[in-house]
Amino acid sequence: MRLNLFLIVIILILSACEQKDADRIDLAGEWQFATDPSDIGKSEKWYSENFKETVLLPGSMAENDKGDIPDLHTPWTGTIYDSSFYFNPALEKYRQEGDVKFPFWLTPNKYYKGAAWYRKEITVPANWDDKRVVLHLERPHWQTTVWVNDQKAGYQNSLSTPHEYDVTALLTSGSNFITVCVDNRTDSINVGPDSHSVSDHTQGNWNGMVGELYLQAASPLYIADLQLYPNIDAKTVKAIIQLKTEDAAPVDAELHLQARLKTGEVKSLPMLSQKVQVSADGKVLEMDYDMGDDVKLWDEFSPNLYEMTAKVAAPGMDPDELQQTFGMRKVEIADGKIRVNGRPVFMRGTLECNTFPLTGYPPTDVESWKEIMQTCKESGLNHIRFHSHCPPEAAFIAADELGIYLQPEAASWPNHGTSLGDGRPTDDYILAETERIIKAYGNHPSFVMWAYCNEPCGNYVPFLDNDLQKWKSIDPRRIYTAAAIGRSWSVNSGSEFLVRSVPRGLPFKQQPNATFNYDERIADESRPYVTHEMGQYCVFPDFSEIDKYTGVYKAKNFELFKGISEDNHLGDQAHDFLMASGKLQALCYKAEIEAELRTTTLDGFQLLGLNDFPGQGSAIIGMLNVFWQEKGYITKEEISHFCNQTVPLAEFPKFVFTNAESLNFPVMVSHYGPEVLHSPKAGYTITTVSGETLANGGFETYDIPTGELHPLGQVNFSLENLKKAVQCKLEVGVDTFTNSWDFWVFPATQPSIEKDAVYYTDKLDEAALKKLDVGASVLLDASGNIENGKDIVANFTPVFWNTSWFKMRPPHTTGILVQEDHPALKDFPTSYHSDYQWWEIVNGQQVMCIDSFPPAFRPIVQPIDTWFLSRRLAQLFEAKVGNGKLLVTTLNIDLSNGSASAQLRQSLVNYMNSIDFNPKDELEPAVILELFEKEDRRGVNLYTKGTPDELKPSNQKIKR
Repeated sequence: MRLNLFLIVIILILSACEQKDADRIDLAGEWQFATDPSDIGKSEKWYSENFKETVLLPGSMAENDKGDIPDLHTPWTGTIYDSSFYFNPALEKYRQEGDVKFPFWLTPNKYYKGAAWYRKEITVPANWDDKRVVLHLERPHWQTTVWVNDQKAGYQNSLSTPHEYDVTALLTSGSNFITVCVDNRTDSINVGPDSHSVSDHTQGNWNGMVGELYLQAASPLYIADLQLYPNIDAKTVKAIIQLKTEDAAPVDAELHLQARLKTGEVKSLPMLSQKVQVSADGKVLEMDYDMGDDVKLWDEFSPNLYEMTAKVAAPGMDPDELQQTFGMRKVEIADGKIRVNGRPVFMRGTLECNTFPLTGYPPTDVESWKEIMQTCKESGLNHIRFHSHCPPEAAFIAADELGIYLQPEAASWPNHGTSLGDGRPTDDYILAETERIIKAYGNHPSFVMWAYCNEPCGNYVPFLDNDLQKWKSIDPRRIYTAAAIGRSWSVNSGSEFLVRSVPRGLPFKQQPNATFNYDERIADESRPYVTHEMGQYCVFPDFSEIDKYTGVYKAKNFELFKGISEDNHLGDQAHDFLMASGKLQALCYKAEIEAELRTTTLDGFQLLGLNDFPGQGSAIIGMLNVFWQEKGYITKEEISHFCNQTVPLAEFPKFVFTNAESLNFPVMVSHYGPEVLHSPKAGYTITTVSGETLANGGFETYDIPTGELHPLGQVNFSLENLKKAVQCKLEVGVDTFTNSWDFWVFPATQPSIEKDAVYYTDKLDEAALKKLDVGASVLLDASGNIENGKDIVANFTPVFWNTSWFKMRPPHTTGILVQEDHPALKDFPTSYHSDYQWWEIVNGQQVMCIDSFPPAFRPIVQPIDTWFLSRRLAQLFEAKVGNGKLLVTTLNIDLSNGSASAQLRQSLVNYMNSIDFNPKDELEPAVILELFEKEDRRGVNLYTKGTPDELKPSNQKIKR
């Protein structure tokens, strides 16, 4: 009997699967294809014709090798603020037909902007005659017009949600033709040429259809929508169900609701049923579903998921069923803080800018998104903002399962040629797109925040405030803000929280420290504040990454930058530049993230970014590459030490000390974990870089509640026993969470040199040349006197975003590459890269452009130039000149400047007075004198008058 029952169950399951398959026609596969560059297809009724070419769908034209090879006349979608590539004679060899190496973004193998036609013949079974049939196109790009058997089914233009067409009346049993015209032009609706939903800066303005493509047959009585509103306090879910029927007469039916726990032990809850009559106008009803006493809540730590099944049935009709995943969670603003299920949350986020070089479009499978989001979690993040785009549903599913808080947007950056609130077509589009996104993805518990767009211009404040009021009143499942904005943008009063750039940046015009925060900057704002696009610290490109571009996009920008580097005899140093600039970049991200965590009035940050941004001039700003992979200079685990739910923080007043001082500063912990830390084990260790332990200690702890910044204690340690210059490390641990900081200790007084044989000068004049001629050792402190390199600005911090997009706004360098083992630095503790001990030495100091030096010449301290120019630079070098030996520097080695400068000077002088001072390279005096000669150096011509918003004079002040 048991065997018979088992067989019956298996038969029923297989029957249901067969029925489901029988009700769906998969449209993946070969389609007929034609491009329509003259836009004549509709007027000439191409929807009635067969096409000679074919493509495979799902896919894009580029994936099918359709379109034109990009050239200098390609009509790209995106703003360019640096047109020098088109005109600079030095770049002519990169403008060759058939292999143009554009510097602005990645280059597709083929490009097409316009209408393209896709046509497929399908066979519809006879048993579909009494069914409702829907054509589902998950992610076309972007505007579609559909014909079925030469009859128009409609037009849709969502960039974010599936295009679905009711084709019931247009199909017949047997052979049918479906024709889809896909148009990726932005002429009729300009969402903004730099919107990440359409721009060639990011995914690319592709043409095609991806994701699931199918025809679905179902009952003429059907569930059109199911929206679920959890109430964790009442332990109920309000279900709003929209029913429709194709019948003219009212239909008496029964509706059933049933939830089941999907996470952990699968558990079905009781069924709730209700009789209903559905008329031709449809029926909307509400049902309150009791989730029981043992409700599992959803958040980043415990992403418990439920599935609600709604089923409607009527006599003589096939039943219709709809499932929606949801989570029992509550996101709200209380006491000025963002809270999830009552617990304060700190959003540690990054931007996802729709960058997928292998395909040129976002993935529609869950596993691909899980890989990205798991990388974010391993890096200590819990939040992703989708800049001016909304991902496919697979991203929401992945975030639901992993516990990531999402902020999608309505596919627009309404700026740079368009605006919002000024009566343009963009106005209606953004409102409609918002409604489509919330309807399609609103049940996902990961969808906790909403912004309409990025950095709009126009009369957007009253326009968006009006719509904000609507959504705040009718859908409390998330919190709402008008837009993600910079400091100079006007703020919407209707925003529940702010995403704004005011609380960001490093105050490193002054001595670096770990005491600063941004509380004062945002003191006048009572709403929750999330920092907009924080970071943007550049790193030199990784040219080994070029081989990773095996799909439709190629890193021809990297090929160009590599070529420029090689042309300037720096090709062999590219990897060293990457590693050295990467270490500085990581230091800056660490410093800024820790400052965010020290800001008690802040609710989070959104990095730009954890991974690289391939467009807008090539913004190499990620600690990970565009593929979300490590680059070699910092690991995801190392990032998580200073970016996590629990982070120890030490308030260093500075990072360079003398041995006449002591360490005396507080240590804290930022804790936003799932629960109270009950008397955690906390302590610190101080070691030298060689591993010698100098001190350790513990902190008396108590219960640390979640959601705040808490003091741990004080570090007190005298440095008097450290007689020599040394690099040290402080590590602080709180249970399993650790964080560390390097600091330096130098002698308070430098020993005098018994016999100083060095000749000191600030110019290579006749006296200095005479000294060299007789074999003397000359130290030339050229700081402030350099002409060749005078226009190159070098600060301690690296290039922001990139010099192309921001029109050569300084600084122009990305740190320094140091010959760490050079004997000139024997008494100055350093690694191969910038670190805090270099701040007072390099910040704001002149660089020397040594392009005329011999190709193999390498400085001891070498600033790393912007990769658009890769000029050969120096701040410390040595050479044999005549019979003498010369050491030239523009570094700050003034004894009165600070202990690091004094230590470096001491190290240089010790070297010059030793037998080790024996430069290998010989230089003629004339070559060196060129550094001081005034010439007509006109700088860099970008050939473009337009500027980004941040550089416009009207946007330099904070607007309230």
